[in-house]
Amino acid sequence: MKKIRTMLMGLAATGALAGSALAESHGGELPMSVKARQSTMTLYAFNLGTLGAMAQEKIPYDAEAASAAAANLAALTSMNQGPMWAPGTSTEDLEGTRALPEIWTDMEGVIENAVALNEAAAAMEAAAGEGPDSLKAAMGPLGSACGDCHKAYREPD
Repeated sequence: MKKIRTMLMGLAATGALAGSALAESHGGELPMSVKARQSTMTLYAFNLGTLGAMAQEKIPYDAEAASAAAANLAALTSMNQGPMWAPGTSTEDLEGTRALPEIWTDMEGVIENAVALNEAAAAMEAAAGEGPDSLKAAMGPLGSACGDCHKAYREPD
């Protein structure tokens, strides 16, 4: 946990330093930093969709597919995302993003949420291949970790 928190603090600093260069838009397009974070969120959703469909019994449980999706989530939540969260890329600054400005003013809360997501993804990675009941038990904390961050830092639909 301390290692993850230290990593995330470093990511925050990296994002702040890289912010002005990455936040610039080219010809009305979203900056690459925003495209990268939106792509990462799409990958989260894709893998969560597989796990959620199995947990809700909308598709048959498949230990191999569940393990792969959970491993992908664990990898995604562990990667350096700092440069994707460049200052100047919130809903106040750009159209086409749902990232609220509070992300950059509540770094302690953001880090707490990121740590919770990383821990929930690691727990899912350990549980996903162990059977449908194990997967279902790990879905609640994972969904809560995603939802907590979205409620605080993402503009609603």
